[in-house]
Amino acid sequence: MKRLSLFALALGISPLLACGPAAADDTPSVLAKLAPLTKGALPNLITVYGQVGPDSAGRQALIAPVEAAVTNVFVRTGQPVTKGEKLVELTPSPNSATSYEQAKSALSLASNVVERTRSLVASHLATQQDLAQAEKNESDARATFDALSSQGAAGAHDLVAPFDAIVTQIQASPGDVVSQGAPVIDLVQPNGLMVIAGVVPSDAMSVNAGDPVTLTPIDGGNSVQGNVTFRGSFVDSTNGLVPVDVSVPSNGALLGEMFRADIDVGNVSGYLVPHHAVLVDDSGVPYVVQSDKMVAKIVSVKVLDSNGNQDVISGPLDPSMPLVVDGAYQMSDGTPIQVNTGSGAAAAAPGGN
Repeated sequence: MKRLSLFALALGISPLLACGPAAADDTPSVLAKLAPLTKGALPNLITVYGQVGPDSAGRQALIAPVEAAVTNVFVRTGQPVTKGEKLVELTPSPNSATSYEQAKSALSLASNVVERTRSLVASHLATQQDLAQAEKNESDARATFDALSSQGAAGAHDLVAPFDAIVTQIQASPGDVVSQGAPVIDLVQPNGLMVIAGVVPSDAMSVNAGDPVTLTPIDGGNSVQGNVTFRGSFVDSTNGLVPVDVSVPSNGALLGEMFRADIDVGNVSGYLVPHHAVLVDDSGVPYVVQSDKMVAKIVSVKVLDSNGNQDVISGPLDPSMPLVVDGAYQMSDGTPIQVNTGSGAAAAAPGGN
């Protein structure tokens, strides 16, 4: 080497050039896109699924007022009906008809006894106490007769809709004999519908009545807005979920329709980054890459919330270092970074990072 150097000096050539080019860094740089690391927030959404059903206050079962035979059914399941519309025709059963005739006879007899007792009192052959008892017997007989009459025991009787409604179930067919008090037809109010859903117990305490909800039909279609009207305080043993009811706008859904419900329970704050900038290592730990003076720095993070193409993350991040939003998947700690200017050329990162 000493001889080579002397020879080179004699020729006026630098010894370094005589030895060849200096060794270069073998680590290739990666073309990337950088963006400032900024804080922000996303709505904290809890997603549940449910089916449109009636509010408990908006349903009613029409019952048979007396034992009766079903003569006609004028509607079908799922049919909308208006207030006062005829739904079912009932005819008193032989037992009901007999009871009515007995009540009618008892009232007639009691009325006759009252008149006769009044005559006896006028003739001093009966006391006022006797008259009072006769009048009481007449009053009792009249009450029984009037009750049977109002219940339809006197003849054919129609069950009519007490309000605008949807028929949800018909529990009797023409020819059936239904007992007194038995349900014949079930109705629900169309403006009393709600999505009946359930939330996993770990999320239940975050849900409260009044929380805004975005309802999206499972089979597609436009979303509608509602609110949580009820959140239970128990776990339903049939499905392991805590009951949640969500209001549905009038004419916003069909009875039985399935919905996805995104419940907004507040905001989640942290660093707001593009979803594709968050990667996962071989151990399943999410991470991002920051530019430390144009050198890649791997930072493990926790994803607090996701919404579409954005994530909220937390972790030991340096807000002064830009975030690698494109190209991070090719990097490891210490990888040199070139900035993609969008024209295919590389440039230094702004601010020296």
